[in-house]
Amino acid sequence: MAHEITPTSPTSTKADRSRLALRDILFKAGPLIALIALIAYLSFASPKFATHTNFANIGRQTAPLAILAIGQTFAILTGGIDLSVAAIAAFASATTAVLMTSPLVLFGVDFGYLPIPVCLAAGLMVGLLAGLLNGWIIATFKIPDFIATLGTMQVFRGVALLTTQGQSVPGPSSTREMPASFTWLGTANVAGIPASIFIALICAGIAIYVLKFTALGRAVYAVGGNREAARVCGISIGRTKIYVYAISGLLASIAGILLVARLSAANALLAEGEELRSIASVVIGGTNLFGGEGGVIGSLIGAMLVGVLGNGLNLLGVSPFYQRIAQGVVVVLVVIFDQWRRRSLNKK
Repeated sequence: MAHEITPTSPTSTKADRSRLALRDILFKAGPLIALIALIAYLSFASPKFATHTNFANIGRQTAPLAILAIGQTFAILTGGIDLSVAAIAAFASATTAVLMTSPLVLFGVDFGYLPIPVCLAAGLMVGLLAGLLNGWIIATFKIPDFIATLGTMQVFRGVALLTTQGQSVPGPSSTREMPASFTWLGTANVAGIPASIFIALICAGIAIYVLKFTALGRAVYAVGGNREAARVCGISIGRTKIYVYAISGLLASIAGILLVARLSAANALLAEGEELRSIASVVIGGTNLFGGEGGVIGSLIGAMLVGVLGNGLNLLGVSPFYQRIAQGVVVVLVVIFDQWRRRSLNKK
């Protein structure tokens, strides 16, 4: 008589464990599998896709989005969201571009052209201060992150318009073009790889270290996972929010500066819509929209998937109107899959 495998037998238990382990791997590696599948399909569908030139182009275009997504990851991990990242990028890039292309005149004194490092520092400081303002408003007045950053998004865009006087920079009021030593950041290659990719990877490495090995990183996950428990443990919710949005603002300014370096021009509408693409990248990468779960690596994969999808649709001659629809559908499907995955894991 054949031996029957009961639900409680060792063989059955081992098989169940293997099946659950495989399912967990597939769930966690879902974004990466999707990215590989998309690259494989586009390589077959378009002969221009799988070339070094095109891959370099994708990396150069995606690097600013990836940096925005890293900052957005911090905000979403705390259960918040930063709708102002693109506006901060435009504000910081406009500040940097104006200082580089026009001499500084204060109180009637002409200080001439500022050194490039000083211009870059000014742009980074603008992003940091804008992020600190976001965090301070949220922490002090207990305003929902969504509402606070929706309002500051309009403020920062407006200030960017004032900074550029509604014109492109360099423009009529500029006295020189963007310095070549600055545009190198957005256009040059190092060992055949765009320099902007290295900058994005440095930002990612620092962010991963902060989240995994510092008290701030532990506070970020604690606040997003269970705010009340974090408060009981002595974690300051307000201070954590201020730090998180300061980081997001600083990274947004880096992304904006890279965009200007690549385009050799800035304007107040730069990076418009990138706040939604950064959120999409984070969600696609597996970070929980309600906070407490996720990470930078997933967001990088999500940003790459968004960048590859846009590039592939362009090569296939898909209308920009349909591209918007496709990207929106992808985000909705990913969120549906993510919620189903989490419900499945909670049932185990």
